[in-house]
Amino acid sequence: MGGPVHGDTATDHAALLALALSRPLDAVAAASRWLDTSADPCALSVAHQTLGIVARDSGRADEAVAELRAAMRSARACGDPRRLVDVRATMGTTLALNGHTAAGLRQLDAAARHSDGLLGGQVLMRRGAVLGVLGRHDEALRDLGRATTLLRAAGDPMWEGRCRTHRGMSYLALGQTDRAERDFVISERLLTAAGQDLEIAWSWHSRARVAQRRGELPTALRLLDRAAERYAALATSEPELAIDRCNVLLAAGLAADALRETDGAIAAAAKENVQVTRKAELLFAAATAALAAASPAVAAQRAAAAHDLFRQQARTWWQLRASFVLLSAQHATGARDARLATRAADLAHRLGELRAAEAARAYLFAGRLALEGGREAETLLGLAAGFRRSGAAIDRATGWLAKALWANGRGQDRETLLACGRGLAAVEDQLRHLGAQELRAHATAHGAQLAAVAQRLALRRRDARMLLRWSERWRASAFAMPAARPPDDPQLTADLAALRAVGQALDVAREKGRPTGGLDGRRIRLEAAIRARTRRVEAVRSPMSGPGPARPSIAEIVAALGELRLLEIIELDGLLHVVTVANGRVRLHPAGSVRAAEREVQFARFLLRRLALGQPPPGFTGRLAAAGQLLEETLLGAAARELDGGPVLVVPPGSLHAVPWSLLPSLRTSAVRVAPSATAWLAAHRATPPRRRRVALVVGPGLEGTAAEVRQIATGYPGPVVLRDGQATAERTLALLDDAWLAHVAAHGTFRADSPLFSSLRLDDGPLTVYDLARLRRAPYQLVLASCESAVGVPVGADELVGMVGALIPKGTASLLASVVPVNDAATAPLMVEVHARLRAGVDLAQALSVARAVAVDDPAGLAAGLAFVALGR
Repeated sequence: MGGPVHGDTATDHAALLALALSRPLDAVAAASRWLDTSADPCALSVAHQTLGIVARDSGRADEAVAELRAAMRSARACGDPRRLVDVRATMGTTLALNGHTAAGLRQLDAAARHSDGLLGGQVLMRRGAVLGVLGRHDEALRDLGRATTLLRAAGDPMWEGRCRTHRGMSYLALGQTDRAERDFVISERLLTAAGQDLEIAWSWHSRARVAQRRGELPTALRLLDRAAERYAALATSEPELAIDRCNVLLAAGLAADALRETDGAIAAAAKENVQVTRKAELLFAAATAALAAASPAVAAQRAAAAHDLFRQQARTWWQLRASFVLLSAQHATGARDARLATRAADLAHRLGELRAAEAARAYLFAGRLALEGGREAETLLGLAAGFRRSGAAIDRATGWLAKALWANGRGQDRETLLACGRGLAAVEDQLRHLGAQELRAHATAHGAQLAAVAQRLALRRRDARMLLRWSERWRASAFAMPAARPPDDPQLTADLAALRAVGQALDVAREKGRPTGGLDGRRIRLEAAIRARTRRVEAVRSPMSGPGPARPSIAEIVAALGELRLLEIIELDGLLHVVTVANGRVRLHPAGSVRAAEREVQFARFLLRRLALGQPPPGFTGRLAAAGQLLEETLLGAAARELDGGPVLVVPPGSLHAVPWSLLPSLRTSAVRVAPSATAWLAAHRATPPRRRRVALVVGPGLEGTAAEVRQIATGYPGPVVLRDGQATAERTLALLDDAWLAHVAAHGTFRADSPLFSSLRLDDGPLTVYDLARLRRAPYQLVLASCESAVGVPVGADELVGMVGALIPKGTASLLASVVPVNDAATAPLMVEVHARLRAGVDLAQALSVARAVAVDDPAGLAAGLAFVALGR
């Protein structure tokens, strides 16, 4: 692996220069030997040039320029004009990539004038690459097209591969994804044949960008991880990895994760030598992530810094893109003036002329600012709407949103709703590429504004059925798609097992007061690895797969409800509205504000946590009743008057999913079931139970007081399988739960608000996480989770929920009993015994819980346990 040894032939020269872009460390070692042993000025020139290339790509700009100046001096002494041209082209590239744009282009132009044939192709390739970095993509494509022809004619596959990589990047920047992918695929083949290890990684990296633009996010993540492994093996730092991971995460709606990715990269860049062009791009990505993560002040600061760097580097294309993020951030921080709208319109036109990726969003942003200011917006919205029929799914959705706003402004209700529907269909196209439920849930955010336009129209018309239809159209969309089971992945299985072991070790360390720093670090690394592997799971697709089952009509939902009364609570523009369905009639009622409802829910849950301790202060019961009354008024408003004590289906928004519904006076005696959407409820209602009525009971550690109740529950069923007393390991539990007719899990639960998919149930070999549950082929048809906060998740996207419930319902669980607050183990046990007694009598989980709550309550902790549990599903 030492590279060329002698340096006395043209072949040796070419081999050493190739090594700089294949195995940089080996190239440095070989070049250093040449400098120590050779007196040939041509060989010395090549050695210095090699060291300059490696220093440049490592971000050591001053060192790179010094080496290349030495290379030019040796090239002049060599007497070979072609040697001088080649070094000059490298010098030009190095200067341009480090912010000295004009000087770099002068060197490249001079080199181009004095070269032809193979060398001419090599020089044009480098100038084209620099023009691409500058955002001058049309000029770049002209150079790179000529270079490809010259290099292919000269029979140099390595340089042709390099050229195609750079040409693909310019194609991609202009939205020509098919051409870009073709170049990247050919480039990978050519560079693989040439043994260019580092440049092969660049090809994988480039293909990831194509996948991201097409909405194939799992593929993009897999390719980025593959490239990252190669970069690490070659001890090469690539800040663009963080930029592209950020873009993929933003496309998936994971704005907070994208912001963490760029923050980490910025911190690393401060300690490393990074090319100034890359620093500017990293700041731009960080600004974009901060804006998406609702941190507009941070976004404005970073966008301004990126804008200044791009201006200094004469990178107009990038500068305009940064200006768009800056304007958007200023608007998000409250800036409202006519100048902002004028600047936004001018900027949108310039981005449109440059065919920048932000053009559709820029036209839409400018159009909305014009609408806010009462100015003419049709032209801008029309230009944004022009993107609705081609390009990436999110760009198409942006175009349809613009079309909807355009039609809405003209009072064309039918056209408005048609545009909203087609825009949501475009977002669904992207969701179908995603296998991980987490990615699907977050990505629904891209459709929220489209659904809101239709919902506002329905409210304006006071049309309850229309509001219900459009709320259902985009509510819990991730639940409506088949869940993808992660493929059998030994590494994922091993990582999950290791995480359980670390979880157990952490429990022991905390109990004994030992330091946990090392274990916490190991846990964080394992969680990151599990998260990354799971996000790479692709959706289950087949040649016969279409758009999936059609959504049921409102008429179907109304007919299926029967005696159930539906309360669908809709959050729109900070206010709550309740659509009720009773006896076939659909009505609309106003309710309270979202902020007030969230405040009352938090207070009610606080009271239940206090009550679960078993010794409430005097007057506590009255406070609890008052809290329930206030909660009802805020959540339901006049809709509560339609309730008569009969069975109820509640469909709350994601932000209000953790409500103790039976605390509401009008629901105290009702059999209440909760669903993420009426569509999800109907799917559960129609679900076919397993043919075998297999009953599974699992008892985790530390629940000695529960063992007797579980034995009592078991005696009521024929042939139940019980795991307890050290038998309740993760793998045994998953095997037992898979396709069970009825399952009961009594275990200590932990809800992770910071990372809900690592919420867990404590088993004998450690925590069973939501990621473990995702490995089930089919979740239990009916499931009782007798654990703390097992119904709690994190609301994301457009009324989606990430957590245990979000994992189990798409996997086939039709009925689920879980808690919205921590519960008292001793008080929960008799409640569960009573629930199972009612289930055996033939009622459903919601009815069983309603009756059990009334029977089992005889003390404060028992009352708290009864109110803490909710029935979800059918």
